[in-house]
Amino acid sequence: MKKRILIALAGLGMLLCGSAPAQEGDSRILAARDAIRNGDRATLARLAAADDGHVLDPYVRYWYLFNRLARTDEQPPAAELQAFLAREAGSQLAERLRADWLQRLAKDGDWAGYLRLYAGLMRPSNELRCHAWTARLMEGGRIAPIEVAARWDELVEAPAACDLPLQAAVGAGLVDEEAIWWRARRQIDTRQPQRAATTLGWLPAGRIADPAGLDQAIRSPAPYLDRLPANFAVGREGREYALAALVRLARTEPGPAYLRLLRIQDRLSPAERGYAYSVLGLHGAMDQLPQAPSWFAAAGDTPLTPRQRAWRVRAALRALDWPAVQAAIEAMPAEERAEPEWTYWLGRALAARGERDSAEAVFGQIAGRADFYGILAGEELGRPFAPAYADTRVSRASMRAAQTDPGLRRALALLALDMRTEAVREWNWALHGRDEAFMVAAANLALERGIYDRAINTAERADADGHFALRFITPYRELIEPQALGQGLDMGWVYGILRQESRFVAPARSSAGAQGLMQVMPATGKWVAGKIGLSGYHPGRLAEPHTNVLLGTSYMRLILEGLDNHPVLASAGYNAGPGRARRWRDDKPLEGAIYAETIPFDETRDYVKKVMANAVIYAAMLQNRPQSLKARLGTVAPRPAPEASVAPEASAAADPAPHPNANNE
Repeated sequence: MKKRILIALAGLGMLLCGSAPAQEGDSRILAARDAIRNGDRATLARLAAADDGHVLDPYVRYWYLFNRLARTDEQPPAAELQAFLAREAGSQLAERLRADWLQRLAKDGDWAGYLRLYAGLMRPSNELRCHAWTARLMEGGRIAPIEVAARWDELVEAPAACDLPLQAAVGAGLVDEEAIWWRARRQIDTRQPQRAATTLGWLPAGRIADPAGLDQAIRSPAPYLDRLPANFAVGREGREYALAALVRLARTEPGPAYLRLLRIQDRLSPAERGYAYSVLGLHGAMDQLPQAPSWFAAAGDTPLTPRQRAWRVRAALRALDWPAVQAAIEAMPAEERAEPEWTYWLGRALAARGERDSAEAVFGQIAGRADFYGILAGEELGRPFAPAYADTRVSRASMRAAQTDPGLRRALALLALDMRTEAVREWNWALHGRDEAFMVAAANLALERGIYDRAINTAERADADGHFALRFITPYRELIEPQALGQGLDMGWVYGILRQESRFVAPARSSAGAQGLMQVMPATGKWVAGKIGLSGYHPGRLAEPHTNVLLGTSYMRLILEGLDNHPVLASAGYNAGPGRARRWRDDKPLEGAIYAETIPFDETRDYVKKVMANAVIYAAMLQNRPQSLKARLGTVAPRPAPEASVAPEASAAADPAPHPNANNE
């Protein structure tokens, strides 16, 4: 068996390394890449002047022009830039160069030139869109402030480039003081609360007497609230600063924030109290506090943000209050209410209240989707999941179109040079606006070349509910299966984790340092190696697929055993750490689907749902029989009562197992 595995790995390694045939001139492309990285302008200019017909020649020229744009001491080479845009029209590189040039024009204040160039941009970023509004303002346009005012609520977290058009909308009388205060409130409850100071600077003169007070409220919310003067509520400024402090405190300590709100709530207007309780409801729900539903109730008819509306539902789910679940979902705007998660939970709420016919009609709206909620909805209708197999073969014409597509050819050449970021950009751009036949052909091409992540993602773009043979592939099986079975792990679950972690990209490396097929952190690898007695471990071995899978599957087994042998808890633990997975349990038994729905971290919540859906789909395909997601989700046991002799959170704090991809901190 070991020999077979080594042979398979060797073959796969050759396939991955040879994802595209090496070309004459590769060394020139790599030299140009190194030159742009090192700021070697002379070498870059020399290499850009040559043209040997390499498929990546446009990249050398792009790097050269990008470097020229970055030189603020000279004018952009307009003629050369325009020539590149004309020659590479419609390409991903042309779009990137146009965006780079636009950034330079904005920096130079050449707003007329900006507007001329912006007209050809296909997918503007938020920052470039904001610059476009500024350009129109500077060129005497009157429509930009109207457009910005209409999108006032959407632009709460807009980049600084939007400040001028936003201020112009205020100056034109299109935004009232209440909207300015509301924007500032929302900004305070973000990762960049200091942006609120800019917003409040747009209020009429005299409305803010102490701008520094806001900074104090944000930086030291508890002391600020404890030192509030007796007359703090006389003016709006004092009340808003108190609310700002409450919001910042609620983000980390909703309980203490609530106690301080009780002390001052009689000094606030009903609308101000409602706002404070809506924020407490959000953060209390995310902290899984039992008071969260009552805090949301105390908010009354205060307008809620989409995030608050979602967590109002989750708080009711956690409390198993099905009438409240139904009411919270039905209070959502129609577009939100139609999202799969809320469709499913509305069906569940109706069923819990004995409205079976209505529930089945709701489940029918999403049943058949190959995702977490679609699978669960199908089961509610008595349809356990079984993938519909379809012929994934493609015509010669479609395959030839994919093989000869310039964007895909560039992507394959970039992959051959280990330039994955650039390759993914090219690949995704090449798929834009293409029909299903082309995308299925592209997915097959990627699979043939061993580029598994592109095969999966491309097939998913073609049809998110079909093409299972392309979307749920099982590469490295001769390596993975013995490891999974040796650990006593379910193959569907193992492949579900692998698919979500790396898309089977062996050299994958996250920004946090997680590596390989199973995205194992070096510290986790060291800990697991010690547990299983793996000698000679060092972080470099995580790059070895065999070692990576051995450590990853061993870690899966260890956290599974430490988390009640429950795959939902273990999936959460694999992503966010076992200690957190334990803390997210309830004081009562909790349905696995509700546990997953109420995970506080957005990334981990999405991860667990996808892993569990993946596991069901893989199991159905591997075992060739229908599967139940609901059975796999099961029931999560309550958290144990703390022992008197153990300090609170001691077990979590002392948890020896680091998590493999710690990016939720």
